[in-house]
Amino acid sequence: MKFSELGLDRWLADKASELCGPDLSVARVAAVDRGRYLIRGEGGEALAELTGKFLHLAESSEELPCVGDWVCVHYRDAGAQASIHHLLPRRSFLRRKAAGRDVEFQMIAANIDVAFIVQSCHFDFNVRRLERYLVMARDGHIEPVVLLTKTDLVTPEELEQLIGRIRLMRVEAKIVCVSNVTGAGIDQVRELMASGKTYCLLGSSGVGKTTLINRLRGDGALETRAVSHTGEGRHTTTRRQLIVLEHGGLLIDMPGMRELGMLGAGEGIEETFVDISSLARGCRYPDCRHDSEPGCEVRAAIERHELSEEHLQNYLKLRNESEFHDLSYLDRRKKDKAFGRFVHSYKKQKDGPGRN
Repeated sequence: MKFSELGLDRWLADKASELCGPDLSVARVAAVDRGRYLIRGEGGEALAELTGKFLHLAESSEELPCVGDWVCVHYRDAGAQASIHHLLPRRSFLRRKAAGRDVEFQMIAANIDVAFIVQSCHFDFNVRRLERYLVMARDGHIEPVVLLTKTDLVTPEELEQLIGRIRLMRVEAKIVCVSNVTGAGIDQVRELMASGKTYCLLGSSGVGKTTLINRLRGDGALETRAVSHTGEGRHTTTRRQLIVLEHGGLLIDMPGMRELGMLGAGEGIEETFVDISSLARGCRYPDCRHDSEPGCEVRAAIERHELSEEHLQNYLKLRNESEFHDLSYLDRRKKDKAFGRFVHSYKKQKDGPGRN
């Protein structure tokens, strides 16, 4: 399989030439499992692990390879095994705040061209969650496309109402309506996917992601499970993996994500809520909270029924959440660096000229 078919474009190829040099080969990470990596190159798949130097120099998990990354590797055992020496710069990425109390980035996938944000028309439909996914995609410089699945469970009128609710929130992304039962919309999704481009499916469990992948692949190879009476599906996908489709596109399958914490997502928030950002520039005060301040253009737009209160409240919630986590993250990094300097200074004193 050619590198171009695996998604290596000119920009990434140039980076590979700089980092890998003549002694290392370039490969793409297809799956990650407990510190072990499945990589794909022109010669096929191999199992890989990080070198000790790579692990020593990585300051955080954000600097470790994830699915979709390109890496410089040294093959051994006739190409069956490999060591990962360098990580190529990411052209785009998906990340979130790590689940739980830790204020840390969790890398989800990298070098993605389009994110299909999947929401079911039945139990899963949630505009606020959709806006979170949109922020995640735009923060990582990925084009979002909304897929509304299970359209066979609603009437045409109800479907139009759901689309209207999305557009009311000023979501300008392309919307494709899909039914895995009737096959409606599958060809439209397939037409959006080009050879050598990388796509991913974002959405909760039970929205039909695995069934959709099986339809796109045409082989039904991925396991699916029944959805409960509440509409909440069980986790079918247990790890992220890069799938090569028959027509040449690349698709990253991943488990449903229950937590979508915002961290370092300021750019994505402003791009997703560009209508509010544009209005805010006309507010009388630069630090306007869009609450009850005089001269607030955002509040004025709501009073004119040009902007919904729900849309504004979600924007404020996501912005405040991201800013709070950003401050906690920066504070922790400062403490880590201060501790590192202390350890370095202590070692110098201990190993200095005055040691007996």
